[in-house]
Amino acid sequence: MLFGRTPVLPSPEEALKGRPEPEFTVPERHTVLGNPLLGPYPAGLETADFGLGCFWGAERAFWQAEGVWTTLVGYQGGYTPNPSYEEVCSGLTGHTEAVRVVFDPSVVPYASLLKLFWESHDPTQGFRQGNDVGTQYRSAIYTHSPAQAAAAESSRDAYQKVLTAAGHGTITTEILPARDRPFHPAEAYHQQYLDKNPGGYCGIGGTGLSCPIGVAKADG
Repeated sequence: MLFGRTPVLPSPEEALKGRPEPEFTVPERHTVLGNPLLGPYPAGLETADFGLGCFWGAERAFWQAEGVWTTLVGYQGGYTPNPSYEEVCSGLTGHTEAVRVVFDPSVVPYASLLKLFWESHDPTQGFRQGNDVGTQYRSAIYTHSPAQAAAAESSRDAYQKVLTAAGHGTITTEILPARDRPFHPAEAYHQQYLDKNPGGYCGIGGTGLSCPIGVAKADG
């Protein structure tokens, strides 16, 4: 997985074993929004999970959206329970860097978060995002309901048409149920990293193409 080798996801047998409990604690509150990072969350709010490259810049993109109640970063989609950042970066956990977004659907519908997701990165790059290379940078949507899954797949199909017309490749984003892929919060220093370090590395950049969610149907 390192030093020029092509990134490859480990099998469950190859993955690091992890640990039953995390080795660190997560801060109580969001440094920008002021709300708790960990649930339970207030009634009426929904949860969405996205992977779109380095989670520092990805988290900031979502906490700036109106209607988002809290965000936190973590590791998801792999096999190793309660991993460390170093373990995830080794490529031996199977996780991608993810952002958990807790939002008020009466203010910001899930479709709007999908639009922000697609436009904030290049979803055609496989195990990389720009200069960041590794399985931990892959594009992913982990869904919390059949409605989220249907919306994610429809938005992918709509955006693929835009990307194809502009000469881009095939979307590699994995869309899978979150229930089978626990979200493991990352270390305290990763949470709201770009609020604590305004000049820090972002690493997030889209294709410059608009996603037609709410404009055209996926089969339009």
